Amino acid sequence: MRGLFDPNGSLMGTLEKLSDIVLCNIMFCVCCLPVLTIGAALTALHTSMQAVVAGTDSEELGDNAEKTFLRTFKAEFVPSTKLWLVTVVMILLLFLYHEAVWSMQGAAGRLYRVTFFILLFLFLLGAQYFFPITARFELPLKGILKNSWLLSIAAIPWSLLALAIAVFAVYISFFLNPNGFRLAVFLWAVCGFGLVAYLTSFCYLKAFEKLGVRLGAEDDDSGEKAEGALFTDEKHRKEDLLVFESSVSTPDWNKRVDPEEERRQREYIRDSKGKKRR
Repeated sequence: MRGLFDPNGSLMGTLEKLSDIVLCNIMFCVCCLPVLTIGAALTALHTSMQAVVAGTDSEELGDNAEKTFLRTFKAEFVPSTKLWLVTVVMILLLFLYHEAVWSMQGAAGRLYRVTFFILLFLFLLGAQYFFPITARFELPLKGILKNSWLLSIAAIPWSLLALAIAVFAVYISFFLNPNGFRLAVFLWAVCGFGLVAYLTSFCYLKAFEKLGVRLGAEDDDSGEKAEGALFTDEKHRKEDLLVFESSVSTPDWNKRVDPEEERRQREYIRDSKGKKRR
């Protein structure tokens, strides 16, 4: 029985993670009340849940999930708000397309309804990475949008699993038992958003490993966000873009840029061009 209540035991560790999920979930709900701040709240929630999953939220490191949430909410407020506004515009465009398509009759209407569901699926597949990537990488708005969809394809099994977790959670909460709507709202307000973010963080961190980035690794002890390119190859060496090409034609397509190696390659290319001219 003593081992059961050991502060370093599995039970206490599970209870600590559960408390982090509940507290961050409540903080998320409060921060979402102004609506405009939903983007910053999503980034903060994903940052804190990624830290909980990776085990980098220890009190011994002078930090915890709640502190991580508040720090990220403040630091990422402006870029996350811009990203949230862009997301809202995309949702509005999808809604308008839905209304236009559902007003059509006949075979053309059925065909356009299929296109709507395809667009909705593609949107959800990429959009789920918007704020997890913002929580993990220093990228401009354009880079976040482009990287999100390319990463969703590059790590398609983890992308589908994360999307399935979120959709399944919404389904069992609000559609499986319509009479339990009030209970579902209560559960989501207490732990729903945090629990979904926690579970999907396993998928996102696995996807990030394709980028050569692992949260909690030795080279990531500073807690700073990773910078630079996500996917690169020999032809594309830009810090704010992700380039996705066939792994058959370019076997090293998913390697991160090493600055020293990049410098040597640039010098080699420049020297080679100089020799050809002579």
